[in-house]
Amino acid sequence: MLATSPPAGMPAVKPLIVGIGGTLHERSSTELALRQTCEAIGDEADIRIFAGRDLLLPLYQPGAASRDAGAAALVSALRHCDGLIIASPAYHGSVSGLIKNALDYAEELSGEDRPYLDGVPIGLIACAAGWQAAGQTLATLRTIAHALRGWPTPYGATIRTMPGLFAGGACSDPAVAVDLGRVGKQVLAFTQSQASALVGLASVQRAATFTSTGTTP
Repeated sequence: MLATSPPAGMPAVKPLIVGIGGTLHERSSTELALRQTCEAIGDEADIRIFAGRDLLLPLYQPGAASRDAGAAALVSALRHCDGLIIASPAYHGSVSGLIKNALDYAEELSGEDRPYLDGVPIGLIACAAGWQAAGQTLATLRTIAHALRGWPTPYGATIRTMPGLFAGGACSDPAVAVDLGRVGKQVLAFTQSQASALVGLASVQRAATFTSTGTTP
């Protein structure tokens, strides 16, 4: 997570933004949508994406004595992330089981100092063959984000995945590309705002300490 104030002479710590999305089919439309969203953030953040085979995790079992290596990596990334982007295909009008299972691992964070994803900005993307399923899936993703105590970004992208939309890996529809970029940039902006607020709070607390002791900062 972001440091409130880096040591003198050291560059500010970049936020860590985690992306979760796609299907077991590598380079699926949903995964490509997720990757394009993360690319819109540029080098202003460190990005860690869990997609394709990364999502092939054991069914979440609370209190399991041992943890699959892939699941452990996901939990660690969620523990340290400053922002999250979730992209899910719409399966029968809702979030895919693969994505839901990955998000269920956030239960491992219930007892942390920052429980679940408390206060984390979460960008949401729903991909479907039809608008109705995309809308329903986006609404479900918002509900999950709230349940994990995160902040869904004001804008959520619903994408109708047509043949050729991501031909060559990049989105061929300028309007969709703008939508995806907006999701990524809102997540980044929220993380930056939080970091600025933490630095400001630390400065106020430091000034109050010096005032009470009669010393000069």
